[in-house]
Amino acid sequence: MAIPRVEKQNILDALKFIDNNGVPGHNVSTKYFLVSKDGKKYPPMYVIAVAEHLANGTEISTAGFNAVEAKNYLENCGFTIETKPQVKFKLTISADSVESTDERFTMDNLHVGDDYKPLDVYFKKADGEVVRRSYAKGERRNSNQTMPRLACQLFETQLSSLSVEEKEQFPVCKYTPQKDTISGIFTSVDEFKRHYNTIQYLTYSYNNGRQFIIYCWNIFSTILFVQECLRRFGKQGDQFVLIYREKDEKETTTSESTAFDQNEPVEQSKGYQNPFSLMLLESKNLIFRGAPGTGKSYLAKEIAADIISDGYFNDYSLLSDEQKKQVEFVQFHPSYDYTDFVEGLRPRVNDDGTMGFELQDGIFKKFVARARKNYEDSQKSCETLEREGSVQNLMTDFFSDIELGVDKFKTINGNEFTITSVDDKHIFISIPGNATVNKLSLNIDELRRMLESGLNFSKIKDITNFFGKEFATQAYSYDFAIYQAIRADKRKYDSNTNTKKEELKKFIFIIDEINRGEISKIFGELFFAIDPGYRGKAGEISTQYSNMHPDSEEKFYIPENVYIIGTMNDIDRSVDSFDFAMRRRFRFVELKADERLEMLASLENEELESEAIKRMTALNKAIAEVEDLNENYQIGPAYFLKLKNLSFDQLWTDYLQPLLQEYVQGMYDEKGIMSKFEEAYGYKKTRQGDTDEAAQNQ
Repeated sequence: MAIPRVEKQNILDALKFIDNNGVPGHNVSTKYFLVSKDGKKYPPMYVIAVAEHLANGTEISTAGFNAVEAKNYLENCGFTIETKPQVKFKLTISADSVESTDERFTMDNLHVGDDYKPLDVYFKKADGEVVRRSYAKGERRNSNQTMPRLACQLFETQLSSLSVEEKEQFPVCKYTPQKDTISGIFTSVDEFKRHYNTIQYLTYSYNNGRQFIIYCWNIFSTILFVQECLRRFGKQGDQFVLIYREKDEKETTTSESTAFDQNEPVEQSKGYQNPFSLMLLESKNLIFRGAPGTGKSYLAKEIAADIISDGYFNDYSLLSDEQKKQVEFVQFHPSYDYTDFVEGLRPRVNDDGTMGFELQDGIFKKFVARARKNYEDSQKSCETLEREGSVQNLMTDFFSDIELGVDKFKTINGNEFTITSVDDKHIFISIPGNATVNKLSLNIDELRRMLESGLNFSKIKDITNFFGKEFATQAYSYDFAIYQAIRADKRKYDSNTNTKKEELKKFIFIIDEINRGEISKIFGELFFAIDPGYRGKAGEISTQYSNMHPDSEEKFYIPENVYIIGTMNDIDRSVDSFDFAMRRRFRFVELKADERLEMLASLENEELESEAIKRMTALNKAIAEVEDLNENYQIGPAYFLKLKNLSFDQLWTDYLQPLLQEYVQGMYDEKGIMSKFEEAYGYKKTRQGDTDEAAQNQ
């Protein structure tokens, strides 16, 4: 896919065309807006399609490119693109009314519930007390069944005491005024299916095997059931509250099977779906430790998505490209070091083909730079941001228009030079007339700061004073020449909108297998800056290579909006101990093997899920009974997700058996222990004699 060849003027013409003709319903943007100078909003894909139509006479079509490509192209043309805000809605159900903060909601069409996803559900008593669902291990999160299950939990006694006739006539759902009411609380699935031939139901178990079975499909399909519970069994002023959002495009195209859907976690606070999200925000640094296969790495990404989307979703794949820049993931290993993580010398190919070395930032320092820019920009006024944006565009236009290595510039002393290349940090110049130093790299940030200052630099000494230096450097002569060339360019950058104030964002750095690296070697002096108590400039430090920075007095610090998640397996023998200095700076949370059973719901097969939990529980019980092993050696549910593609026997022979064999190697009665593990898991080993006998009987 590729964006059609259109010019900026074609785009401006397209905006006028849309003003006069409007936007067809199917072309309305669901994620991004182009915002014009007068505040009007336009769908980027449709803008590009109209621009191509006006430029080339083609049919107006968005088929050849996607929203992200349109967004990026328009941004490169200097237009402002905004992401559609992620809005949460609140639905309040009382005995007498149903109200939503979403103005589009109506009880006359509950089918629209297919397009929404629940974020939280609770029961609010008339006195203000809030009650949430009680959960068993393995229950699924945030489902369409959460609200009716909570109603069943609260009014279990009253519902069970209804007569057979009352249960059968109990209203559950009425999608539209023209449709019949779906009714009935049934005591078994078979009884439910005698009335409704569908898998769209929920099963609520209570009182030693007894059940309520009711119809349930989308997020709104049990509003009537819940309201009827309030009318019959609630008190005046009692309410059910449902917090929900629109589904992402990916979620909409993926049908949700709710026949066996379960529920959300017990604790939810301050709008986040994951109970660990608030824990990370409070602690800044968090490490998940425990048995292998407990889903620690997946959980870390869930938390990142939850926090960055402000509780909107916890699926990392649903984050936009822009949001994913707020997350970084790295895995430590024994050879990982400071130069990979913070900064170090790396080889560089020079313009003339020779090799050299230059100082480059590591993955963590680059990540912190993004977070720090956001943090610092969020403290700036709109006027400052607009000035900085204008300067950035002036510089971009200037360097784009010159012919590298050809266009000549002169210093105040008459020395000619050319600009050979430009990157994020440097302006590389060639000085043919200088026999001593014929190549030089300039700090592009110094030039930017000069332009942003708004000052009029008329001589080199002005630059020296501006940077607080006693003596001028050789680079200042060339900075001054480029500064004058840019200022002499009479073009004005035409901003399409007034710059909005920068929103402070959260940035999350995930370190997988954090205990497999040599921590002191990787973090170095960052031990101090990483401390939650020394975030911001209070934790400023000089890095090991600070003497090689353009400004040797430059300090490194980790801003307040950076959060770090680590994961580690307690039984990993590759590292004997975890640095004590790091232990003091992280909050440790243990995940036991049976704490994340809800992930097995993704097997989308209730029988397979139940069998997996049964085998895992039995195997882990056998592991715990071995004298030299403990809970840290148990098997987590992540291993059983492989059952999507493997049989139970294949999972044992290819994954679990080799792992357990490593655990017990060298122990007394090693074979006997493995036999107990096999028996507990339910693996039936085929003996050679059995194979021969089977062959003879064929």
